[in-house]
Amino acid sequence: MGLFTGLVTLPLAPVRGVVWLAETLTEQAEAQLYDPGRIAAEMQQIADEAAAGEITEEEAAEREEELIRRLNEGRAREQAGG
Repeated sequence: MGLFTGLVTLPLAPVRGVVWLAETLTEQAEAQLYDPGRIAAEMQQIADEAAAGEITEEEAAEREEELIRRLNEGRAREQAGG
């Protein structure tokens, strides 16, 4: 990047920084959301709550379906990106 281009685009630097930060935060959030280990831990928590009578079997099934959907989505994203 030449001196002139650097000076002209300098006012955009904060915008580029914010965009980079937003992209990084999104990547981290998605990594946590689709992490198989995290999903397995949440499945165990649901099982424990159902066994303790804290939630109904129907609630447990709904939450488990959502976790399975997240797990499948994470696998699909991994295959598409990797």
